[in-house]
Amino acid sequence: MQEADSTNRPTTAPSTTTQPPTSRSAARRSTASQRDSPWVQGIVLALMVAIPLTISFLGSQATQPHTDGWYEQADTAPWNPPDWLFGPVWTVLYIGMGLAAWLVWRERHRARVTTPLVLYFVQLAFNGVWTPLFFAGYPSWGGAALWAALGVIITLIILVILTARAFWPISRTAAVILLPYLAWILYASTLNAYIAVAN
Repeated sequence: MQEADSTNRPTTAPSTTTQPPTSRSAARRSTASQRDSPWVQGIVLALMVAIPLTISFLGSQATQPHTDGWYEQADTAPWNPPDWLFGPVWTVLYIGMGLAAWLVWRERHRARVTTPLVLYFVQLAFNGVWTPLFFAGYPSWGGAALWAALGVIITLIILVILTARAFWPISRTAAVILLPYLAWILYASTLNAYIAVAN
């Protein structure tokens, strides 16, 4: 009797239910679906690079009339590089800055990028102020302009550190790209300090 019951007992069919996708894979698909088209990314990249390069151009316009004026006669630091080096270095750094900002911007679908990008543009504004204040300010305000420029570049250093720190969780590549820029403005601050003291 027990054998009959055992034989007639219905067998359980194997489950064919598909497991729901994990939240991680769903998030990946959601992020992929939100990616911008290549032409949108290209336009934004061009804008991100063009903005700092425009600041570079405006800064060079403020610098040029004075490099052959008071700056040529100023007592500069012994470690001051040749004047021709500044333009190429700044150009490379500005392109890198734009690339870093773009790398962070394109992660906006998966991370909060507003605060990091605000920090980036604030430091860019301080960068844009420093050159005309240092070069064009001296003929009008003398040493006060040099000391004010030193305050601006020290603030800029702090802002770049904060920007790189904010970039790091979103795009480590973007944060690393800012490191040569940080090193250069640290170096530039020593040149500014020397000229402010010596002149």
